[in-house]
Amino acid sequence: MALGWMAWTWQTALFFGLLLCVLAAMTTLAALRPERDRIGMLGLPTTRGDRLFLTLLGAAFIHLGWLALAGDAPLWGASIVSLVYGAILFRWT
Repeated sequence: MALGWMAWTWQTALFFGLLLCVLAAMTTLAALRPERDRIGMLGLPTTRGDRLFLTLLGAAFIHLGWLALAGDAPLWGASIVSLVYGAILFRWT
């Protein structure tokens, strides 16, 4: 399988590797500890998978907004904001 069409840098490989690890951990956690829907601050019943999806989607938008508004500022700031956002989302949603 030729993967030369994609720019595989170590950062890209790290991102997809971590995403794979998170999905494997969520699958293992779901098998070991089945979950119930939770109603949080959104007022909607959500599962761990729903909260993970909202966290990943929000992190993508936070990073895009950071690139648009912060200019040449390092992306570490957006990553920290995304981690805080994810922690809040998993805790209170």
